Amino acid sequence: MKKRCIIFSLVLAATALLFTGCQSSGKNTSLTPVTLSEVAHSIFYAPMYAAIENGYFEDEGIDLTLVNSNGADKVMTALISGEADIGFMGPEATVYTFNQGASDYAVNFAQLTQRAGNFLVARTPVNDFQWTDLKGTTVLGGRAGGMPQMIFEYILQQHGIDPETDLEIIQNIDFGVTAEAFAGGTADYTVEFEPFASSLELSGNGYVIASLGVDSGYVPYTCFSALKSYMDENPEIIQKFTNAIQKGLDYVNSHTPEEISKVIQPQFEETDALTLQTIVERYYGQDTWKENTIMTEDAFNLLLDILDNAGELSQRAAYEDLVTTTFAEEAAK
Repeated sequence: MKKRCIIFSLVLAATALLFTGCQSSGKNTSLTPVTLSEVAHSIFYAPMYAAIENGYFEDEGIDLTLVNSNGADKVMTALISGEADIGFMGPEATVYTFNQGASDYAVNFAQLTQRAGNFLVARTPVNDFQWTDLKGTTVLGGRAGGMPQMIFEYILQQHGIDPETDLEIIQNIDFGVTAEAFAGGTADYTVEFEPFASSLELSGNGYVIASLGVDSGYVPYTCFSALKSYMDENPEIIQKFTNAIQKGLDYVNSHTPEEISKVIQPQFEETDALTLQTIVERYYGQDTWKENTIMTEDAFNLLLDILDNAGELSQRAAYEDLVTTTFAEEAAK
């Protein structure tokens, strides 16, 4: 009898351990899985990471999987192929897809950033930089038709500089390695996102001399979008997702750069705390993030103007076709 009791006790203990292990390591099956494809993993998108780290998506019943697709074209491919439910990228990609005649095109439902997030980096410090200083120089730029490159060209044109003839813009180097190429001696200037701009400064290989976000003004730089079919079939998911992003915006707009950097630190483990805070302060100081996720018609028309100036617009899509504010307006209440 004593032996049977011992065996029974061991079975109970093992069973308890099994269930305890399941509870601690398994995912909450009550949450709705959503895959988000992001254009890049950058501190520039701090409100989204604040929403992730503060548990706002879980609060809305979403089990979020974040995938870095490294490029707006690749994000759009992920949406069309069904590998992602929601895309985060420059809204120009939705215009391209729509103008190509896609029947199930992507619609923008929430805007996150309202300024460009890249910076012009020089080899030496410049106290009184003028954009006309770029005439006759070589600059490491971005992919043709991408928002970073078009904003750069837009600023040049605003200062009377012809991007085609007044300077040489190198566009055949991948986004992630332009800083490395610049440090290796390529070009006179480079256009960089963070943390690459700051890393060039810290290593003594470059100096930030201008902010494209400041000099271009307010632009709809990055938005969340989903295929029209997905939005029609899952309006409640889109609403909950937008609610979480709005909470992320509320957080960054009501906390200090130091507090923000501490919250998003797990997303950037390779970046030390001081550098991370410095970068957040840089974006915070130039009013990078919106107060709400509503993409206005004026912002959309400015986007089309930028595309047109860059020679990338075949026709002007209607605001009503590519933007919905229903979810953003509800989240902002």
